[in-house]
Amino acid sequence: MGLKVTTAIFPVAGMGTRFLPATKAIPKEILTLVDKPLIEYAMDEARAAGIRQFVFVTAKGKGALEDYFDVNSHLESALRRARKTELLATLRSTNVDSGNIAYVRQNSARGLGHAVWCARRLINDSPFAVILPDDLIIGDKPCLREMLDAYAGLGGNMVATMEVAAERASSYGMLELHSEAAQNQGADVLRARGMVEKPAPGTAPSSLAVIGRYILMPSVMTQLGRKITGAGGEIQLTDAIVRDLGNAPLHGFRFTGTRYDCGSKAGFLQATVALALARGDLRGEFLDFLQAVVGAGVGAGVGAGVGAGVGAGVGASVDAGQDAGQDAGRDKVTPLRQVAGAA
Repeated sequence: MGLKVTTAIFPVAGMGTRFLPATKAIPKEILTLVDKPLIEYAMDEARAAGIRQFVFVTAKGKGALEDYFDVNSHLESALRRARKTELLATLRSTNVDSGNIAYVRQNSARGLGHAVWCARRLINDSPFAVILPDDLIIGDKPCLREMLDAYAGLGGNMVATMEVAAERASSYGMLELHSEAAQNQGADVLRARGMVEKPAPGTAPSSLAVIGRYILMPSVMTQLGRKITGAGGEIQLTDAIVRDLGNAPLHGFRFTGTRYDCGSKAGFLQATVALALARGDLRGEFLDFLQAVVGAGVGAGVGAGVGAGVGAGVGASVDAGQDAGQDAGRDKVTPLRQVAGAA
């Protein structure tokens, strides 16, 4: 259908209370996974997908985000004088031209749908992407790139999706599939006829949860502008997408990477472990440490076991509220001993 998506919205107005006291002074999105802030992973994914316009929906106290993507002339000069060319190149790679990045304020916390609606004047009446940085997805091919490749032949609205255990469904927006799609759940792209935001236990219409990647038509903004509240008394993005079904079809896309819930402390730590193990300059020493700690059965210096897991399989998830090693169907983690043993 030739629909080109070049703008992405990043809703980052949340207070990050789960990470207090760190987030008293630092936006959660600036907290680092190894040596890159969480927001940089989202930006890297967007760039790899061909996104050229970046819109951040922020709130009071998020100035560090603007500083991060701006030029730091003083630091660049210091690195240049010290002839630290590699570090200088790394620093410059985080800069975004002022014409390609914009910041808008969400003045009150009224839900994800309201945050997206705050960026309505910056999408140029064109299809746009939404990336939730808390959902870190790591794979051979970036999730948004996979979605855009599939979207090019479909149009309409598309959401990333993955299977979750029944007991976790009430924490997500859940897809309701068309009958033919329900019979072919192994497909990458699934036609949906609706979504239910955080269904009551035992009432989810499927096992497929909506994860933080969206490709949406501008008509969704019109639906959001009606400011109809849903679950939790908030303006829900999923509700607006469902109301838009009269204008555009809805598809779920099953991505191939591993998703980490970096909105939780456990998920953030597990993502850090997985990323460190994937680094050639860190893997050896870090793996030796992990194996020693796991073998001893105690945490270094704190008396706590490290039996937690890290997601390592295609389509897997490291989910908030999921105990390490817990069997949760496809929504599960790989035990650390198994990951370490694969070295």
